[in-house]
Amino acid sequence: MFHLPAPHTIYAGRTIVNGYKHAFEDLGHSFRFLTPDDDQKRTFEEFQPDIFFTGIGPLTFRYLDLEILAKAKKKGTRVFVNTPFWHSPLSKSRINEVPSLSQNKEWIELIKSGKFGDLYYNICEQGDDRMSGFEETTGYKHQTVLLAADKTLLYPEFDQKFHADISYIGTYLPDKRKFFKEYVFPLKDSYSVKLYGQDWTFWERQLGFVQKVGQYFNLPMLRSLQKPKLLLEDERKIYSSSKVCINIHEEYQKRYGDINERTFKILCAGGLEVVDNVPTLNKYFEDGKQIVIAKSKSEWFERIEYFISHPDEAKRIGEAGRKRVLEKHTYHQRVAQLLGL
Repeated sequence: MFHLPAPHTIYAGRTIVNGYKHAFEDLGHSFRFLTPDDDQKRTFEEFQPDIFFTGIGPLTFRYLDLEILAKAKKKGTRVFVNTPFWHSPLSKSRINEVPSLSQNKEWIELIKSGKFGDLYYNICEQGDDRMSGFEETTGYKHQTVLLAADKTLLYPEFDQKFHADISYIGTYLPDKRKFFKEYVFPLKDSYSVKLYGQDWTFWERQLGFVQKVGQYFNLPMLRSLQKPKLLLEDERKIYSSSKVCINIHEEYQKRYGDINERTFKILCAGGLEVVDNVPTLNKYFEDGKQIVIAKSKSEWFERIEYFISHPDEAKRIGEAGRKRVLEKHTYHQRVAQLLGL
């Protein structure tokens, strides 16, 4: 059972939770979400989950009855917790992000009590400063589980409707706007560029804020104010039908080496991926053979221009990147890792 306190989200969590859902089901497991609309007592009693996935944060605890969870644990349910950073580098103005776990005594005591999680994980690499102090304070180890790609949905499928020289799918986050202005928007002068996703206009950003408030208070009229602009299956068509798929990380991701989900999704669909420089990328992919990493502004434009004019080479790299993801970085493999833990 996967706790989903904001089932109407249009942001990245939507593809992550569905990636896990499809992987568990494809591997033969029974799977369901737990949402604010469910009767939690009845749902736990009827489904009797072996594993319950949840998180830590105001929205999570608003829609999670800890007494019901405690009863399920006594019956054998294991609780896997997607854990926020112990020391968060994110601004407190990011209302959709959880602040530093180390600053919340109530949550720390809950973890230490042993009455909540059995396994705590997130995308941080081992030794990451952002998780320094978690194990010493709580007594629980932090496990690294990277994001991945949903191979049930992501595979090569060309669609003329989505054909472009360059495509990008994502949210127009404040931390990325400077990069877009300097690295992406100028590409429109020379190529056909298609940008998909959320918060690309001022009006969309205001609606997004209102929608998050509606999700927090579970207000039907507001929680689904905006619908996803793309079907889940549209992503593979966009990545498969573009000559170059660009990938951009936030500054804190580059600093700490966090690989976003888009890294794996583009490659799984067989797209040629040109990505900004995240140090840990070289740990998982070969630059120039499975992925294309631009280490400077000049490299960014040069490599995009090169692969647009060399489609055969772009195709070879895209195919090699897809092979690598299928071998190591699908949600099927993340499920296997979690079950092993």
